[in-house]
Amino acid sequence: MQDSRIKILARQVVNFSVSLKKGEKLLIDAMDGAEDFALALVEAVYDAGGVPFVTLQTNRLNRALMLKGTEELWSEWYKYQSIRMKDMDAYIVIRRNDNPAELSDVPSDKLELYNRYYGKLHFGIRLPETKWCVLRYPNSAMAQAAGMSLEAFEDYYFKTCCVDYAKMNIAVTPLADLISKTDQVRIIAPGTDITFSVKGLCDKTPKCGVYNIPCGEIGMPVITDSVNGVISYNTPSLFQGFVYQDIKFHFENGIIVKAESNNTKRMNEVLDTDENARKIGEFALGFNPFVTRPILDTLFDEKMVKSLHFTPGNSKINPSGIHWDIVQSHDAKDGGGEIYFDGVMVRKDGLFVLKELEHINPENLIQFISLE
Repeated sequence: MQDSRIKILARQVVNFSVSLKKGEKLLIDAMDGAEDFALALVEAVYDAGGVPFVTLQTNRLNRALMLKGTEELWSEWYKYQSIRMKDMDAYIVIRRNDNPAELSDVPSDKLELYNRYYGKLHFGIRLPETKWCVLRYPNSAMAQAAGMSLEAFEDYYFKTCCVDYAKMNIAVTPLADLISKTDQVRIIAPGTDITFSVKGLCDKTPKCGVYNIPCGEIGMPVITDSVNGVISYNTPSLFQGFVYQDIKFHFENGIIVKAESNNTKRMNEVLDTDENARKIGEFALGFNPFVTRPILDTLFDEKMVKSLHFTPGNSKINPSGIHWDIVQSHDAKDGGGEIYFDGVMVRKDGLFVLKELEHINPENLIQFISLE
């Protein structure tokens, strides 16, 4: 793809998302042929006075490594990758996925082994020790999954990604402030009635456009043993090459004690990756007004307007080898839903009902953050 908008997005990622400073080292991780995006990032890094490093990899190669990988191999891989990662100040990954099902036939024990060591690197070093940002690459596979032509999808991609994130952060600061004062959260929706605590865990300063692009969410860890009830997800979730549907979790004192889906066995194998994978790592509200429906890509779907995600796995208080963002839409056409903070309804059918938060609703936010 040759598109002038790549350079705009590359500058935004380097200068805003990771705020690269002169002399800082940045590792660019380009997946499955995203070289032109990597080239634009290299230019932006040099313009910022930084030092770029580049890795090119593919899911086909990763699959081959997984299929015959041993504990010894992944231990050596982790040792090498951790030394390199600790030498970096920032990390940007562009994931172009030509075949979303590439890992679908990797045996569960091989995936578990990979998840364990990848999790040590990604969640143990990259996220806490570098400035980082994750992006996708618009290609035919994504367009097909979204039910769009490639040209239409490219327009959609840049419209959702290239927004004024500084303004978005200003707009959602009142929401972050409210959640930072909240203890108990309750979610009610079809097949869902769940309660949990986020007391003291929400950052008062929003980070939209920093860690993910596209962005449009406020997320926070969850006090792990506080989760009780049941949640039914109404959005399909593509995770490690398989599309899960009709996911339903039952919680008792923070643990997923029962998990169901269209492939209950495979899902439970993922949730058994380690002792913390059955605990919730993140609760987040999505509100990007340009992301209006799921497209089978989590990085987009979790930012969907009128949505939330409730995520098994890793957080800063719940280390795990997985972090599985699963989305629930509260749009009225999807069955609606209600969210309560300390007994007060704050959102109904995906729309904020408190006056001080109404400007975050899509028809208002879309005017504020558009770069057009």
